[in-house]
Amino acid sequence: MPGMFEAVPGGGAAVALDPVEVSILRSLAVQLLELVGPGDEPADGADPLDALFADGPSDPPSDPALARLFPDAYGDPEREPGGDEEKIREYAAEFRRYTENDLRARKREDALGVVRALDRLPAPEGGEALLELGPEETRQWLGTLNDLRLAIGARLEITEDDQELYRLPDSDPRKPMVMAYLWLGGLQESLIGTLTA
Repeated sequence: MPGMFEAVPGGGAAVALDPVEVSILRSLAVQLLELVGPGDEPADGADPLDALFADGPSDPPSDPALARLFPDAYGDPEREPGGDEEKIREYAAEFRRYTENDLRARKREDALGVVRALDRLPAPEGGEALLELGPEETRQWLGTLNDLRLAIGARLEITEDDQELYRLPDSDPRKPMVMAYLWLGGLQESLIGTLTA
């Protein structure tokens, strides 16, 4: 099972991770938390319903990684043939205003779930520790692995037909992030496979 998730009874998944893999996963999840932001927690004594009706941002993020994590709901108005660019932008801003805060909160909770799962791992015996996830944790891990790949892909400017990045020399400074991107893809694929097992 090294490096690949396997299904476990009850709908969860398990994977054996060595200390370096645990460290990389935890570091990336923490960086994702920092990228997504701390969130707007209601102040003590504040009405929690106020947070439900608080408006979020209406403009797309300028950071390419955040723009990939929080894309416009109606696509790029400049690429929509025959569409009214102004109306499309207006609808996208309205949709973002009412959904982005909740989406950010879910992404934070998923990444925190990954960090918590890694933090509860016992010290590895024989070089690896067995990480076991329940069904809800599996969903959190799927979301976070996807978000990490999207953010890294945006930073590396990876496109669908970008084969050059897969043949980088070891001296290229992008190589470690490309390797992390590919490794996270393998983890994600194997975790998806546990859902159909």
